[in-house]
Amino acid sequence: MTGHRIGVLGASGAVGRAAVRELRALGHTGLLLGGRSPEALDAIAAEDTTGRDRTVRADADTPGGLAAFTEGCRTVLNCAGPTYRLRATVASAALAAGADCVDVAGDDPAAEDLHQEGDPARDGRTVVLSAGALPGLSSLLPRWLAGQGLDRAAALTAYCGGLETCTPTVARDLMLSLTSGGAGGTAYGEALAAVRGGRRTPRALRTTEDTEHGAFPGRVALQPYLSQESERLATALGLDRLDWYNVHPGPAVRALLGLLPGRLAAGDDPAELADRLLLAADLDLAGRRPYYVMDFALSGTASGRPATAGLTLRAASSYRLTAAVGALAADAVARAGIPPGVHFACDVLDAETVLRHLRSHGVADLRTTGTAARTEPNEQMEEGVL
Repeated sequence: MTGHRIGVLGASGAVGRAAVRELRALGHTGLLLGGRSPEALDAIAAEDTTGRDRTVRADADTPGGLAAFTEGCRTVLNCAGPTYRLRATVASAALAAGADCVDVAGDDPAAEDLHQEGDPARDGRTVVLSAGALPGLSSLLPRWLAGQGLDRAAALTAYCGGLETCTPTVARDLMLSLTSGGAGGTAYGEALAAVRGGRRTPRALRTTEDTEHGAFPGRVALQPYLSQESERLATALGLDRLDWYNVHPGPAVRALLGLLPGRLAAGDDPAELADRLLLAADLDLAGRRPYYVMDFALSGTASGRPATAGLTLRAASSYRLTAAVGALAADAVARAGIPPGVHFACDVLDAETVLRHLRSHGVADLRTTGTAARTEPNEQMEEGVL
């Protein structure tokens, strides 16, 4: 697809580099690649066989440079962070330049800022937030699953996590999310909370420090955590119960995560804690193959009888998952496939298109069980492969 310039901010980072490759695979050329590292930008630009991509040094923390980057773009795909410090900075700059924006993160704080600034729909502009793996796929996949043979969804149990390197941006975002990643300046979510009777219930679950789960290799820790995205999911599906577990396979990261809330409350430097998290992730990964898993089990009714539907996603990298979802959202916006306004990706992306792309481009392996497997075309077995 030509004639519609997409600018990728943060193109020199782990997610940004992968997003550029995904956009090229979707047929987009003449991309504008922005980031802080000229050498890394040149390297990713050199992969463009058409020679039409252009690079520019751009920093989301520099208003003048950000304005210069967004000027001339029709769509901006933001892969830069930290998310909870930038909030709607990139989206606001894109809108001011007359461009649409897709953010692989953004979440509730960005949505709040944008709604306070005015509805972009009045100018025919579109902003898509949370267009990544988590948040993003973490809500899109259960919504798709609920439509695979179930008349009604009643309860969802989710397990998400993996073993991979931690980037500095992710580490800093984690520190910020513990205090300001949610709506109204609150934390991103609440540990140990779950949905009961359709409502958030504090301390409904307990952490399991050392156990096994069939979707994950080896021993893992299960940390119950209810985010605001998960609460919106429960409301959208009309769930009575929702149990969400963050899965931590690595002991070093696991131990540090348990200390973080207390250390931050005691006044420890978040930057030093973020550096410790980077080291812990590297220690856990040493000698092991990286992976990321999302496992969903949904129960409800089908034809008036109790039924279940399951979906397990396995990928080598959550960063590539995020890049793929972000690229698909940018592609949809560029093709005018998403209406003007501020949206969360799970509300506007076509799940079938996302699933098809993840499988056909080798981003992830997806397997279904229960009614989801039985509704697969030409699939008569209890377990299906998407």
